[in-house]
Amino acid sequence: MTADLLVIVPTRGRPHNAEALWQAWRDTSSGAADLLFAVDDDDPMLRHYQDVIGRMPGVLLHVGPRLRMVGTLNAVAVANASKYRFLGFLGDDHRPRSTGWDQRFCECLSGGTGIVYGNDLLQGENMPTAVAMTSDIVTALGYMAPPSMVHLCADLCWLEWGKAIDRITYLPDVVIEHVHPALGKAPMDVGYEDANSPGRMSGDSAAYFTYMADRFHDDVAKLKALL
Repeated sequence: MTADLLVIVPTRGRPHNAEALWQAWRDTSSGAADLLFAVDDDDPMLRHYQDVIGRMPGVLLHVGPRLRMVGTLNAVAVANASKYRFLGFLGDDHRPRSTGWDQRFCECLSGGTGIVYGNDLLQGENMPTAVAMTSDIVTALGYMAPPSMVHLCADLCWLEWGKAIDRITYLPDVVIEHVHPALGKAPMDVGYEDANSPGRMSGDSAAYFTYMADRFHDDVAKLKALL
């Protein structure tokens, strides 16, 4: 039986993170959500991912062309929007810590179109780095995050979408820890270096400001039509 919520985790080069995320998921999930890891077909660690995820009962694996984080998230979200009431995103460096967090997310979204996020112990209320939303948002927009972005600033868009339609909920007691090098919780690696390089930061920041100026208001109009 399909759960109400599908949580999508784009990941590359970090099968050990998939294992750690699964352990935290297993310890805290109430069964309200399905977990899907999205892996690139050219990932040198693909075989390892297949072995590791193959040992995780009920966990889904999507293998597809490398589209970078936002591109992969969008491809998987759009493909599953008709199958799940709610769609979520976690990075492979997020760790759910609060028991029943998935059920809390579903309860918050059960009233209709909206977005929910918890406390990542890094950005807190300021930024939904781990998020879930009703699938009608993805269907209406044709994506889960603006496709002009590669890795950064998608969470800023989710925050602005939710605020603009007055349908966003922050759950400070629902902890989904962001195990990130910024707090010394993870070592720097090639993936982090690429995602946080000056070129990526400037490119995604520019894409964000362009989106907010050119497309944001049209997208908000589509979301308001769902209410």
